[in-house]
Amino acid sequence: MIDHVSVAVRDLTAAAAFYEAVLGPLGYTRLVERERTVGFGKKYPEVWLNLREGLEPIGPGTGVHVALRARDEAAVRAFHAAALQHGGTDAGAPGPRQAALGPYFGAFVQDPDGNKIEAVTFPAGE
Repeated sequence: MIDHVSVAVRDLTAAAAFYEAVLGPLGYTRLVERERTVGFGKKYPEVWLNLREGLEPIGPGTGVHVALRARDEAAVRAFHAAALQHGGTDAGAPGPRQAALGPYFGAFVQDPDGNKIEAVTFPAGE
């Protein structure tokens, strides 16, 4: 089981504002703020943003890919819309997809630093 993930960002203040808007529909809130890191989660920090000065933007198809569970399709859509409204880039519009182990509903975005973030929900019973 994965406990948490860390995402490198060039501008911690801007990234924290972006992730606060994008992770909100998935039930995450800002739980920890430090000089060089911000942690988001539901009960404890599961997604950490870490300041990396001099970080070059990550090109499409490279870098980190983090997938986070959403409670339903509406939350996936809200995640995607919030990302686009706050400086993210579409990397896969909300819709049905086929994974190795079955169908799911998901959306992909790239944050302003180029990290790929996905929101996923699975059909009832999956």
